[in-house]
Amino acid sequence: MNQLVDGEWRTDAYEATDEDGSFQRGETTFRNWIAGSDVPDHVDAEPDERFQPEAGRYHLYVSYACPWAHRTLLARSLLGLEDAIDVSVVDPYRGEGGWQFTPEKEGCTPDKLHGSDYLRELYVEADPDATCRVTVPVLWDTEEETIVNNESREVLRMLSTAFDEFGNDTSLLPGPDDEATVAAVDRVITEIYEPVNNGVYRAGFAKSQGAYDEAVDELFDALDHWNDRLADQRFLVGDSLTEADICMFTTLVRFDQVYHTHFMCNKKFIHQYEHLWPYLRDLYQTEGVAETVNMSHIKEHYYTTHPDVTPSGIIARGPDLDWEASHDRDRLGGEAPTPDAAD
Repeated sequence: MNQLVDGEWRTDAYEATDEDGSFQRGETTFRNWIAGSDVPDHVDAEPDERFQPEAGRYHLYVSYACPWAHRTLLARSLLGLEDAIDVSVVDPYRGEGGWQFTPEKEGCTPDKLHGSDYLRELYVEADPDATCRVTVPVLWDTEEETIVNNESREVLRMLSTAFDEFGNDTSLLPGPDDEATVAAVDRVITEIYEPVNNGVYRAGFAKSQGAYDEAVDELFDALDHWNDRLADQRFLVGDSLTEADICMFTTLVRFDQVYHTHFMCNKKFIHQYEHLWPYLRDLYQTEGVAETVNMSHIKEHYYTTHPDVTPSGIIARGPDLDWEASHDRDRLGGEAPTPDAAD
């Protein structure tokens, strides 16, 4: 696979599967934290005073197609940070040159800050000797002229905790006095990552039957588990939508349209689950969520960008789902956020 090596773009430098045929996701490389953000206990880092939370200072580079970048778009929308943090959107098709800017394409933008042709140019700007994969999301600091962080879970937490004065009254984490519930959110995010969020990729990119079987078994065991958990609670943790729901949503919303077919996760559709499907619709119908879902970008990306999985590049058409159907999840109590414009 493609990546930067000592600041130079290489198309043969990264092997995504190990000798057993199992998909191995590479580590992200920019892991700074904005001052004032809450760093989870499992992260060995401290907020950096160079990066002060200010409206208009930070910029997000995203793909609508990517579930990891989608996490940050969701948080930005739900928290009312659209005026405080602008975004640039890459082309859903990722070719040999990596993520690129194609502003003439519907739903895409130019690189609003630098006018770059490719996202990799920003990585080299931040570190001329960078050796890493070029991924989204990217949180860029216009004052320090560098990448703050490109790990989606960490950018999500920074948006949740460092920009309170620039958004609305929505919270994606319980109050600071509820440490046990914050810990529960972190625990659930960790629990769903390997079998669900990364599990679909482990299945789709597996190079051996054994690796695929293991990934699919773990994936559907986890989906069964969370389906049962959601039988009598509206959200994954506590009585309100949290970061954990965001991390689950961005995988589930792509599942039936892409992962079921493209990644051969076809034991069951999400819309066949008694509780996961209404849960997904509940989240989708929450104010500020649907506008972050660009299904045409999602489908174009997966079906055209992975020629080793779908060499024809033909984009599957179905299934047709009614995202606006009644979900009846509010009978379980709890509150979905109702984001208003930032003050």
